[in-house]
Amino acid sequence: MPHITVVSPVYQAEGCLHELHRRLTTALRSITDDFEIVLVDDGSRDRSWQVIAELAKLDRCVKGIKLSRNFGQHFAITAGLDYARGDWVVVMDCDLQDQPEGIPELYRKVQEGYDIAWARRVRRQDSGLKKLSSNFFRSVFNALGDVKHDRSASNYSISSKRVIECVRGFREHNQSFPLFLSSVGFREAFVDVEHATRLSGRSAYTWSRLLRLGTNWVVSYSNRPLHIAIWTGLTLSLVALVFAVALVVRYLFQSVRVTGWTSLMVALLFFSGLLLANMGLMGLYIGKVFDEVKSRPLYFVQETMNTEGPAPDPN
Repeated sequence: MPHITVVSPVYQAEGCLHELHRRLTTALRSITDDFEIVLVDDGSRDRSWQVIAELAKLDRCVKGIKLSRNFGQHFAITAGLDYARGDWVVVMDCDLQDQPEGIPELYRKVQEGYDIAWARRVRRQDSGLKKLSSNFFRSVFNALGDVKHDRSASNYSISSKRVIECVRGFREHNQSFPLFLSSVGFREAFVDVEHATRLSGRSAYTWSRLLRLGTNWVVSYSNRPLHIAIWTGLTLSLVALVFAVALVVRYLFQSVRVTGWTSLMVALLFFSGLLLANMGLMGLYIGKVFDEVKSRPLYFVQETMNTEGPAPDPN
């Protein structure tokens, strides 16, 4: 069994894979010669898989996993973890914004007795809009979610084998590696690392995709939105009751008749919109339950390179 496994999801990244392999190999050999690099092609439409296959032919330490289609970054990470065999597992993106030179420092940190060491990004090298959207998303999730996650940390981390075994047990269809890692409860530490600019390509996380991802994560990992909906409804009902009592008092003691169809229609539309929103929220939770009940596989593997033994069960 290798001492260290590096898992990296790959999507539309043919331009940086050779450099990723070179820098990973240099960084890992400063720790041990017993390592493996698992590159998971998440349905790329460019030559990413061809480059992975070339690297695997040249270096037996490179394991290639080709998924049958694009399942998403966190599903690709799950596939890589299912094939990982190392005593320590590093998860990092392939675009080299997570610099491989930080792995030795992460490894030294876990040797102090920690099970998980996160790479905390220093001076993040992204556009202002990307940083704003990412910070907004994580702030909303930390406010509504039951699991808190450091906003400056991402997938880049190193974890012990027993932690990864626990994370493999999360087989729900709304995958999130950092949230799974944060929720297992083992000792964790943070290491500040320099964040680099993207070597090639561009991020696939647009505003709309972040919004959809954030909504799915909040609904999947927290019941707090339901509690907010309940308390909002109770508060509005109390306000309406107080207002109704005030109207009755005015009518009985001041002979002021109730007027104002405009205010009535505004209130009707407001409460109707609130009711529909809460019904939609309930529908999201029911939809998540429906997805889990179907128990479909998380991913499908089309082809592998340099892997040993039978393919793991993706369920």
